[in-house]
Amino acid sequence: MAQKNNDEQFKNVISHAKEYGFVFQSSEIYDGLSAVYDYGQLGAELKNNIKTYWWKAMVQMHENIVGIDSAIFMHPKVWKASGHVDGFNDPMIDNKDSKKRYRADQLLENKIDELYSELINFSAENKAKFEEFQQEILGLSDEGQASWVPSFKDEEGILDSNKFPFVDEVSWKFVKKGLALEVEMNLALKSENLALLKDLIVDYKVICPISKTSNWTDVRQFNLMFSTQFGAMAEGSDEVYLRPETAQGIFVNFLNVQKSGRMKIPFGIAQIGKAFRNEVIARQFIMRMREFEQMEMQFFVRPGEDKKWFEYWKEARLKWHKALGTPPEKYRYHDHVKLAHYANAATDIEFEFPFGFKEVEGIHSRTDFDLTQHQEFSGKKLQYFDNDLNEDGKPYGNYVPYVIETSIGLDRMFLLTMINSFEEQDLSTEDKQDSRTLLRLHPALAPYKVAVFPLTKKDGLPEKAREIMDTLKFDFNCIYEEKDAIGKRYRRQDAIGTPFCLTIDHQSLEDNTVTIRHRDSMEQERVAIADLGDIVGKAVSWRNLLA
Repeated sequence: MAQKNNDEQFKNVISHAKEYGFVFQSSEIYDGLSAVYDYGQLGAELKNNIKTYWWKAMVQMHENIVGIDSAIFMHPKVWKASGHVDGFNDPMIDNKDSKKRYRADQLLENKIDELYSELINFSAENKAKFEEFQQEILGLSDEGQASWVPSFKDEEGILDSNKFPFVDEVSWKFVKKGLALEVEMNLALKSENLALLKDLIVDYKVICPISKTSNWTDVRQFNLMFSTQFGAMAEGSDEVYLRPETAQGIFVNFLNVQKSGRMKIPFGIAQIGKAFRNEVIARQFIMRMREFEQMEMQFFVRPGEDKKWFEYWKEARLKWHKALGTPPEKYRYHDHVKLAHYANAATDIEFEFPFGFKEVEGIHSRTDFDLTQHQEFSGKKLQYFDNDLNEDGKPYGNYVPYVIETSIGLDRMFLLTMINSFEEQDLSTEDKQDSRTLLRLHPALAPYKVAVFPLTKKDGLPEKAREIMDTLKFDFNCIYEEKDAIGKRYRRQDAIGTPFCLTIDHQSLEDNTVTIRHRDSMEQERVAIADLGDIVGKAVSWRNLLA
């Protein structure tokens, strides 16, 4: 039943996003373009506010972090050096009956989630024991040790030792198989064993969600980069790529920023920008798109200090999320067991969406891989001369810095914000039926901060309302409405997340006061027009989040 409610909630958020001008299907009048979306008038405002919050937290609040805006087009060698040309692939599989294409690893991950759903029957103590055991086993599998897997996959699922005294053996039967599948999938992905991925899909009876059959093709690799021609003439043009990530624009500008900004290690370079991936499996609304936006910061540190800074940014980034008022239990860390070849540590910050916990931000310790690769492929030295003293009292000298990356998907953060703030309230009483749809956005993120309403369209009230709005709009994004009854206007503003509504009535003409209504509580109070700037300003100030 809970899953059904979650599905219904997600559908309601998607419908709400379109109805109120947050997100539209791209090229909708031409039946749309798959996995490409446009942000409407309110979506653009909310998106810009999320970007502002990130930029202020990263750049404005840190003396040693600066921001850049690198080009989408980059020299083809950049992507050769980064490994994207040769290794930016996903394992794809087709269902012969539905003609639909899927990522093989995502099909298996969904199966793992299905098997792990039995964890809900575990006590908190036994769940913690399992998670500890899970990390231990996945760590072994990352080293290529998985000889125990067949015994965990036996048909009966019997607990074969007292090492795992979990209470519910029926649930353990499923969870144990989920663990075995997770290990085997990790081994297959690490060794790029496509045949094994196909065997796992067959062995675990994974079916196509559309056709409900398991009539699968073989698994094959599919490169995710978009390519295009660069040049005026077709014959002499070069093949270039739309960037699949924004990080490389930071790495190739490392020395430019360091020297022109006279930056000293440790320092960071931040960037917000578009990236493009030819995702075959684009799904879950704006969760996974072909054109998306990233907010990334690369933090350059001394070799040997990377683990310290990795832990620092892991903690700092979760605080940034929680400052928005999201329930803490909605977030969790997911430490990577299977690391990318360039990383020595990686953690995802995951949020509990209606369709389960999914990554919204990654913190990665990338070592010196990126700068070393670009140094080798470009023939230019990308080293830092550190004349500060080490523990022996000697200068550190020249070295290629290590990098800690924080990377957050802006579109996913947008979706998270919509889902977390969306609320349908039943306000019915014994006398009448009533309800409202509410976006409980943090005031700093709300598209409009203030809605200005003249009670009627006559008697000088619109003129007084315009006068108030003309004063406030220099500091706050405001909206003016005079159509419909005041109650309907309140409901519209609740639905788009406006924290304050001001009603100008005949008393306003006499004593220069207005009624201010608070979105979340629906409480109303009479305040002086002269005090409005302070009241609204305190509530929507970025200081509330950044402090």
